[in-house]
Amino acid sequence: MSNFNLLVFGVYPYVALAICLIGSWARFDLSQYTWRAGSSQMLDNKGMRLASNLFHVGIIFILAGHFVGLLAPHALYSPFISTENKQLLAMVSGGFFGILCLIGLVMLIQRRLNNPRIRASSSTSDIMILFVLLAQLLLGLMTIVASTQHLDGSVMVMLGNWAQSIVTLQPMQAAAAIAPVGIIYKLHVFLGVTLFVLFPFTRLVHIVSAPIWYLGRRYQIVRQKG
Repeated sequence: MSNFNLLVFGVYPYVALAICLIGSWARFDLSQYTWRAGSSQMLDNKGMRLASNLFHVGIIFILAGHFVGLLAPHALYSPFISTENKQLLAMVSGGFFGILCLIGLVMLIQRRLNNPRIRASSSTSDIMILFVLLAQLLLGLMTIVASTQHLDGSVMVMLGNWAQSIVTLQPMQAAAAIAPVGIIYKLHVFLGVTLFVLFPFTRLVHIVSAPIWYLGRRYQIVRQKG
């Protein structure tokens, strides 16, 4: 195992997580007004609902699938589904929701770049993060194509061992687990970890600001005057 592999896949994830947590705390504390998605729907509503729904539905299912697929230990799911079938399920579901997400994301990028009003109100980070997400999504779809060359689930197990070793604070084991996988998977993992670095400095922060407290708030009473 090379030192570079240990640095990128054993140490870098913890650095990225630290930047994410500290940066998010600092931004919320020092610049709370910027803690928002910066919706452009009021500037132009055409196509916004379809693009946004496709993107968000796709990415929510993708993130949920990654969370379960990577962090579920083999002993937990092996009584119910084989490794090979688990990989096939991940490929089919990931491909379906990945395509949905890709269509929505391309529509959002086209809208932001080609609509003069929206482009004028967009910051550099708004545009940059869309293209980073596009690159990550394309890499993810490419891993599905690469996975057709080995349907035994071995790569999925190695990636799962990497993620579980990171969570259990075992960087050496994490770096060793991911070392044998192909470059396309490593690029996907690296860019995914880098998104944690970018998180506090972009509109991605709205992910943790869902107004779920509205569900438990009291009704507002409105009375007509007179």
